Amino acid sequence: MKFIALLFLVLTLNSCFQHSRDCQDYKTGTFQFNYTINGIEKTGMFKRTDSYSIDYFDNKIDSSSVRWINDCEFVLKKINPKSRAEEDAIHMKILSTTDSSYTFEYQLALKKPNQNQIVKKGLAIKIE
Repeated sequence: MKFIALLFLVLTLNSCFQHSRDCQDYKTGTFQFNYTINGIEKTGMFKRTDSYSIDYFDNKIDSSSVRWINDCEFVLKKINPKSRAEEDAIHMKILSTTDSSYTFEYQLALKKPNQNQIVKKGLAIKIE
């Protein structure tokens, strides 16, 4: 009985905690992020304006249009996709913010039939 009461107390207190989410500071700027390809961790960078995002990773430059849904969510769409997979828009959501970074999750903007929707998380650090 004590275990159930303790579990209930922990769940109640945990549900009251809210992460800071001041997304306005992260709508534009230059950001750095880490990503993994074939087990190797790498660092990329992107510059975002109200309308565009320019990505720099693996010695490549790629551009996407940015369409804001609200202060904390936006959709990225490649400007010049090089494959069918790159034609798919990506839905980005800022989950929490700190004074210099934000945690986000992303997934395909439109769910494909008969496929599981994969949601990934990341951390972007504002450098400018």
